[in-house]
Amino acid sequence: YNACMTTLTIDATSNTGEMVALIQSAIGSEIAHFELALGQARRRLGVFEQRHHVTSARFIESMTAEDLAGGDDEYVQWAGEYHLMRRLQEKLANLRAIEYRDASLSG
Repeated sequence: YNACMTTLTIDATSNTGEMVALIQSAIGSEIAHFELALGQARRRLGVFEQRHHVTSARFIESMTAEDLAGGDDEYVQWAGEYHLMRRLQEKLANLRAIEYRDASLSG
């Protein structure tokens, strides 16, 4: 995942430390939410992988709806779940890459 480092600079007139802590807490809560959703997506993908004895990455690379007993419906469900997992991984990587900087300490 190609998460870019993002620097969040807090330039508050007062209580900068409190603002940084509040923002870190909010982002931490969002990370926890995404981690939970990612775990659920991985469990749902595991059902498809066990049923068809193939990883989701291999499924996306080389399989078609005709390869699945459930046809189009199963293909769409599996592919959708896989793409959801990838988006969650990307969002998590981006949130984890945030650096916090207090503007009052910059100079």
